[in-house]
Amino acid sequence: MLRASRGLSQGRHTGLYGGMTKPIHIIGGGLAGAEAAFQLATRDLRVVLHEMRPVRGTPAHKTGNLAELVCSNSFRSDDSAMNAVGLLHHELRRMNSLIMRAADANQVPAGGALAVDREGFSSAVTIALESNPLIEIRREEIYTLPAEWDSIIIATGPLTSLALAENIRKKTGQSALAFFDAIAPIVHRDSIDFSIAWFQSRYDKSGPGGSGADYINCPMTREEYERFVALVNTAEKIEFKEWEDTPYFEGCLPIEVMAARGIDTLRHGPMKPFGLADPRTLGPKPYAVVQLRQDNKLGTLFNMVGFQTKLKHGEQARVFRTIPGLEKAEFARLGGLHRNTYLDAPKLLDSTLRLKADPRLRFAGQITGCEGYVESAAVGLLAGLFAATEKRGETLCVPPATTALGALLAHITGGHLGDECEGSRSYQPMNINFGLFPPISDELRRPSGGKIRGSERTVARKEAFTLRAKADLDAWLARESSANVAA
Repeated sequence: MLRASRGLSQGRHTGLYGGMTKPIHIIGGGLAGAEAAFQLATRDLRVVLHEMRPVRGTPAHKTGNLAELVCSNSFRSDDSAMNAVGLLHHELRRMNSLIMRAADANQVPAGGALAVDREGFSSAVTIALESNPLIEIRREEIYTLPAEWDSIIIATGPLTSLALAENIRKKTGQSALAFFDAIAPIVHRDSIDFSIAWFQSRYDKSGPGGSGADYINCPMTREEYERFVALVNTAEKIEFKEWEDTPYFEGCLPIEVMAARGIDTLRHGPMKPFGLADPRTLGPKPYAVVQLRQDNKLGTLFNMVGFQTKLKHGEQARVFRTIPGLEKAEFARLGGLHRNTYLDAPKLLDSTLRLKADPRLRFAGQITGCEGYVESAAVGLLAGLFAATEKRGETLCVPPATTALGALLAHITGGHLGDECEGSRSYQPMNINFGLFPPISDELRRPSGGKIRGSERTVARKEAFTLRAKADLDAWLARESSANVAA
């Protein structure tokens, strides 16, 4: 039987549809491709998942695992009452997401965030897909899109191979599909000087598996901070002449790009000191703070939060060891830079993520212009659902725009307002945020009838968004599941 609490319609017997139809081909075994494959197989449809690693690697990946996390190990806030990405976590769990199941099973302490042991997480996803009899995993690079494939999901993500990216570009007629993204360094915990550094979450906030003291904090005085910014500005950077005109994503700027924007940019960004104070001292609060977040379950590795960089490796070690507490830091991985590929999705895709110029193609994940692990998995889940209902001759209404899933989908497929200047491309990758949701129509008031103002209004507004989203998701799940049962 179908159960709305577990998501939309799922097949009752293995192979019910799988033996009657051609398989759906998914190109890319990242978070979006893995989630799409799982959703399709759950609905008794055959899947061929094409992943080029480890036959051909990328500059950022280190293993051949599916759903490998190449940047941070954080899925960000898990607060579904006050945070848009936490709400997206909630919705994906309600939809029986493989990515969220693996994340929950491999979480590590991270304050109010959901962070994971990256190797345990990707291994769990890989095992789940490899053991599914309806999923065939082919380790090969795809250069072209065979005409005999009648249903394809392209989920190649920010590291789409140049050959396939060029093939996609020709189909879309776009002149460019890329921008830069960056990776932060990872430090061995036992090389950090805890006579200087201390454990604390910002404002002592705890989260899933956390204690309120989950981040390592390295404090700086004003003099130390200004010296650090000067070093970053003068350090040698890696040049990418082939892609030098490719823009950065504003939500993942390298620290040297932020430092070049002004002396206080880093101090009001990843190095902000707010909500942090060394409990062992009664001295002045730090002028700036470098935070490190746990990167594996053992707690032996910590990544430098917000420190994605294109500094040369030798320069990274030299400059980052001037940070108080990291003078003898040993790096498990230094930072790096990679090319990110994405479509002008509002112009090119329909409401179910199909390419308007070739409807047998669907796109999922970061190649659609969503940004973030959770968002990528969410769009993969939606692509899988849309492909499944299409293959089975059923219909599926898109999720309400008042939900996190619906708001993200609406932005990707048409919610973005383009630049009026002909030929310009203003669509940029976007994390889920309450700005993508339809406004709350009712005036927010206290039970007594008085208006809610100031910071209290901000809290009430977020709660109103999430309460509405959860109710609307439940109603959508019940409605769509019933429709599929009737079919």
